[in-house]
Amino acid sequence: MYKSQHFENYNSISGVWDEMYSESSIVRDHYKKVMEYLSLESPDDLGKKEELAKRLFMTQGITFTVYNSGEGIEKIFPFDIIPRVITASEWSFIEKGIKQRLTALNLFLKDIYHNQFIVKDGIVPIDIIYSCPHFLREMYQLDVPYDVYVHIAGIDLIRDHDGTFYVLEDNLRTPSGVSYMLENREITKRLFPDLLPNCGVRSVTEYPSILYKNLLSLSPRQISNPTIVLLSPGIYNSAYFEHTTLARLMGVELVEGRDLVVNNHKVYMKTTTGLQQVDVIYRRVDDEFLDPLVFNPQSVLGVAGLMGAYRKGNVAIVNAIGNGVADDKATYIYVPDMIKYYLNEEPLLKNVPTHRLSNKDERDHVFKNINTMVVKKTNESGGYGMLMGHASTEEEIEKYKLEILKDPRNFIAQPTISLSAAPCYIGGALQPRRIDLRPYALCGPDGIEIVPGGLTRVALKEGSLVVNSSQGGGSKDTWVLT
Repeated sequence: MYKSQHFENYNSISGVWDEMYSESSIVRDHYKKVMEYLSLESPDDLGKKEELAKRLFMTQGITFTVYNSGEGIEKIFPFDIIPRVITASEWSFIEKGIKQRLTALNLFLKDIYHNQFIVKDGIVPIDIIYSCPHFLREMYQLDVPYDVYVHIAGIDLIRDHDGTFYVLEDNLRTPSGVSYMLENREITKRLFPDLLPNCGVRSVTEYPSILYKNLLSLSPRQISNPTIVLLSPGIYNSAYFEHTTLARLMGVELVEGRDLVVNNHKVYMKTTTGLQQVDVIYRRVDDEFLDPLVFNPQSVLGVAGLMGAYRKGNVAIVNAIGNGVADDKATYIYVPDMIKYYLNEEPLLKNVPTHRLSNKDERDHVFKNINTMVVKKTNESGGYGMLMGHASTEEEIEKYKLEILKDPRNFIAQPTISLSAAPCYIGGALQPRRIDLRPYALCGPDGIEIVPGGLTRVALKEGSLVVNSSQGGGSKDTWVLT
């Protein structure tokens, strides 16, 4: 243990994988340089760095919105100054596992919207597909460029008590958080300018240029400067900061539905010099709001006629419409089977054991053991609609069971995974807090690229397992070493 007052109160959590300390309380090799650096810093120095980080987040408007009781409250994204460090070999394994998983999920989406071989062969039950609200019949037999449905994916990973990586969920629709990954790195450069090169930390700043290159390649018109836009729901969306950041970093127009119009099955952007044809739309608007003529007729966020232009192949949309059928939590159960079916390979990254509550035997088992389970709605995100069995009262559990019985298809249950812990600077000392990791994968015509890093989310409340920013979580910079 390092001789520094920062470490005096650091007590690893029993039965939990600690990213910094081994079981014998020895600092792991990949954390040594960080810990040596921190042990030379006074509490005053670290306190100043923490204050500087908060000021930078404030002045740069790095915010998110919490929707609570119908009221949107914009908050500064909580940031912990101590980086999460991942070794080169760990990253190599993660990268291979995500590439394998995304390859299978893309093949699944093509199959499910065309021949449905995986259903006919009895690997995935037909009722799972047709009962999913995000399976869109409008996409049936519609070909997408290069057969890529998932251009951008955020795969949530956790580590169990023995250090094994598990996939917690796949985000294949409009995954968010990548701007925080980029901003966390920029702020860490300000806080620890010498430490990053000394540790051999790999860069994440190529993300916008890789994404831009992939968007360019999707243009239906073979022209030198296709028009790419980022379609945002607008300033009241929780991820609006991210939309503005990515549009600025890629040098593309940030638009809302009212800025676009469809004419003769082509999409145009309104400009001061007239209409300009749009070739590629990176949309951050959910499927049901994209086209009021096809989906929700009340939507003012989308563009009337957009689906017709998409069907004709006159505009590319990223991510593809209808991807929600692949990241539904009831479909998640079958991803290992998809990998074996489409790729004839064993899955590298494991799923968390998951129970379908539409199956009576599994539901009975979950109800008997609900105190050791996490129950989730299959189509909720952001930590909403979730029951943490170990932290709930009998009354909350009974009420939740009644909700499950009304529509069992809408719920899955998983055993409570302990989540690994990493050191965080809280209250002037290092303290362990639970974390997960969301790496971002970009799929294009040339294959899958994953920037070495991701968003490490932190459950900042002591004892909490919920890392979502909407539920009081924060984040830290993620260092992948060369």
